[in-house]
Amino acid sequence: MEREPHVAIRDTPLDPAQITALVTDPRAGAVITFSGVTREVPSLDYEAYGEMAEQTIRDIARAAQQRHGLTAVAVEHRTGSVALSEPSVVVAVSAGHRPEAFDGAREIIDELKARAPIWKREERDGEFVEVEGTVPS
Repeated sequence: MEREPHVAIRDTPLDPAQITALVTDPRAGAVITFSGVTREVPSLDYEAYGEMAEQTIRDIARAAQQRHGLTAVAVEHRTGSVALSEPSVVVAVSAGHRPEAFDGAREIIDELKARAPIWKREERDGEFVEVEGTVPS
């Protein structure tokens, strides 16, 4: 029996260990956690259409859960300013075996980046600049 995916949009720091703990399941032989972190700039600033972003991510998570036989899924995304090397998104999944877990986690992050109404701006020389390609179509 599948668990309902955990999905949250937060304006506070993400804790990958806590998010991973949400997918622990005795039926799972594989647990995968992906953390997308800020790189090469002092910070990124994220804005989301909160309710719509959560629903879109939940739909993506449910589809991946069914398609790949995942036992549990947890996805959290930051809003606001995210400093260098801090996670802006964490995807954790569990499955009976590693191929399903890797495939499911990859599908979730790829679809989230393509479809969720979350926008980012990066800090350059003390100012925030829109990042091309971050507005879902």
